[in-house]
Amino acid sequence: MLVCYDSVGFVLGAVFLLMVFIQLMFYGVFFLRLVFYKKSKPEMASSPEPVSVVISARNEYHHLKRFLPQILDQDYPDFEVVVVNDCSDDETAELLDDLARHNPKLKLVHLTQSLNFFQGKKFPLSMGIKSAKHDLLVLTDADCYPESNQWLRSITEAYHPGTEVLLAYGPYQKMKGLLNSLIRFDTLHIAIQYLSFALAGLPYMGVGRNLSYRKSLFLRNKGFTSHYKIASGDDDLFIHQVANKHNTRVLIQSKDRMLSVPKKTFLEWIRQKRRHLMTGKFYAFKIKMLLGAYNMSASLFYVLFVTLFFVEPAFSYQDLFWLYPAVLVIVFALKAIPQWIIFAKIASKLGEKGLKWIIPMMDFFFVIFTPSLLLLNVFVRKPKWK
Repeated sequence: MLVCYDSVGFVLGAVFLLMVFIQLMFYGVFFLRLVFYKKSKPEMASSPEPVSVVISARNEYHHLKRFLPQILDQDYPDFEVVVVNDCSDDETAELLDDLARHNPKLKLVHLTQSLNFFQGKKFPLSMGIKSAKHDLLVLTDADCYPESNQWLRSITEAYHPGTEVLLAYGPYQKMKGLLNSLIRFDTLHIAIQYLSFALAGLPYMGVGRNLSYRKSLFLRNKGFTSHYKIASGDDDLFIHQVANKHNTRVLIQSKDRMLSVPKKTFLEWIRQKRRHLMTGKFYAFKIKMLLGAYNMSASLFYVLFVTLFFVEPAFSYQDLFWLYPAVLVIVFALKAIPQWIIFAKIASKLGEKGLKWIIPMMDFFFVIFTPSLLLLNVFVRKPKWK
């Protein structure tokens, strides 16, 4: 039944159009940059810069056994892999010691006692970074493996004079099932935002699965000390602190990807997602306003689209009343179609397969799901890292 109140229909209709306009502004001003982004030619150097890969691991025996050899087998002339064994009580230490005996590129840091004042993996990661002998750092996780043996070479080639931070894409393995599709779309959507913002000169985060910066930058900014009490943030809060439009570049080609093992259950994924959402409130005001405007306009777009079907349109010409639902659908399409095209092109560019046809459904799900998790974080105890 329609609500017969013209001013309500007029106000809601105006807000609906405003939400569409805000969404289209984000697509045009930010996300299209990623669609048209092309990797620049690498800087020619007399010899490739040496690299230190840093990994923090706790009880990751099975993942390290599967994936660490792929990192150690990178086609790159001068690199080391620093693995920090963070108080593991499985067979991680024995595995790493055995691998190190046969591979001089592997450098180990064994931690046997946790420090309460550093939460999450910030302390072990700091120890790994300080133990690294090279200035150029590449960070990843124990449950990740490179798309190709050119991963390190591709990262170093992206460094130009003045570059101190490199943001790359870290997708999850493609598997069967709804949960995997949700995880992969969520990862894609987040990447669209932080990579596009970085291209617009507003870098605010990276992902620890595939991230690079200079050790000198880390030491100059005193590492993670400004947010050491927060369990998450070793990637996004640190990047938010040190990255700017002058010292940051992005890398998005398929051979630059570092694939990660996705969570197997909804509860594990929700716990991980809640932990990642904890850091947003510590972003700079400008970034919070932009992300807030994007997410709020996306949510209100769907809410108002449904609501307006039950509100009488703000015009009195009954002969045109039958056009009202069609007008709503047309306005809906003005936002939904450009989004689908842009997201699909970026997904293809980032090597994400199988998401193209479910983008509209996934988008609708996350405008409800993500605010629900934010609300849950307010009232429920925060999840910890392992």
